[in-house]
Amino acid sequence: MHETSGIVGRLSQKGYRLTPQRLMILSAIEGSEDHISAEEIYAQVAASYPHVNISTVYRTLELLKKLGMVYEIDLGEGRIRYHAEGSGHHHHLVCQNCNRVIDIDESTLSSLRDILLRDYSFRAELRHVAIFGFCEDCRRGRSGKGAGADAG
Repeated sequence: MHETSGIVGRLSQKGYRLTPQRLMILSAIEGSEDHISAEEIYAQVAASYPHVNISTVYRTLELLKKLGMVYEIDLGEGRIRYHAEGSGHHHHLVCQNCNRVIDIDESTLSSLRDILLRDYSFRAELRHVAIFGFCEDCRRGRSGKGAGADAG
């Protein structure tokens, strides 16, 4: 992965070292089609480079967060997941019963952003938001994971 675009190119332009471990971490993040946890990144990197330490993964993720190149999100499963900035801003509806995650477009929350600015003089950075509730199947009792929430 010696490209000049994406996270690798941006880190290189900013003068950060591109060690083999860091390149593998970046490859795991950019190659993931979904949100990826530090543990999943570590497992991918360790498969090719067994001497990598998970602290290297966490330090790299902290650097990328600080530089605005990755976002983190908690989807309620007990671990933080990461998403490359280049894959766009989007938001999630997370079912608290069956754990289904539904992606929603950034524009869905634009009116909320406007209301927060107008009514509270608060400029919200809604880059990556998870909203917890119950999906239609669980509300109607169709999920295989136990009792859902009331309809409505």
